[in-house]
Amino acid sequence: MSYAKVKYERQGDVAVITMSDPSTLNAVALDMVAELTDAFGRASRESRCALLTGEGRAFSSGANLSADYNQDLANFDAGLPLETHHNPFCNMLRDLPIPFVTAVNGAAAGISCSYALLGDIILAGESAYFLHSFRRIGLVADGGSTFLLPRTIGRARALEMMLLGEKLPAAKAFEWGLINRCVPDAELMPAALAIAEDLAKGATRSLVTMRQLVSEGMEADWRQQLQAEREAQREMSRTEDFREGLFAFLQKRPPNFKGA
Repeated sequence: MSYAKVKYERQGDVAVITMSDPSTLNAVALDMVAELTDAFGRASRESRCALLTGEGRAFSSGANLSADYNQDLANFDAGLPLETHHNPFCNMLRDLPIPFVTAVNGAAAGISCSYALLGDIILAGESAYFLHSFRRIGLVADGGSTFLLPRTIGRARALEMMLLGEKLPAAKAFEWGLINRCVPDAELMPAALAIAEDLAKGATRSLVTMRQLVSEGMEADWRQQLQAEREAQREMSRTEDFREGLFAFLQKRPPNFKGA
């Protein structure tokens, strides 16, 4: 698949995926979602970590209303693009078989805020901000925000983001525990790449399984989670990377993980 609104580049074992429609501040039209879906599928097949960012002044300005929404308001269903494109893509990000880093530059608004916050490790430049502006057009937060945000930053702060629709600066997002790191703008991509490269050297199945356990743990009870950890540990102990990690530990040398 050729891309018109996405750039795809491999840097070693890291796939760098860039939303690239600067004239709209990388607004997420449905054709961009299709390209992103293909790009992450490709990354899952040929890389050991993925990194998502935006080109230019913004991560993304949110859904491209002018491109995707028709004028027949009497029969218009704003949930349909979620069903056909955004929700499947969000599920794909949540279940990626490789680690996933996001580097947020400028605005991460609307649905793109969800894309950013689905990263396993989330970095933002100091000038970046997160914005839920759905209230301003009479819609509701989507992209899994109503599930993810209360569990990440608590009910009060989640409702503040959604109901007030104010910009949340990167520094405050870091203070709230919404993102992992807030760095100077010029250091954003080098810092994100360094983390992605480190993850790409790891035991991929172990890293991804830990992410899955955390996601499932947000919904499971204590005993269910203990059992899930037990079963996952059995599977990990049968991997080549575990054997390599164990021998490296015993031999007091750095492990050389292969992602298998």
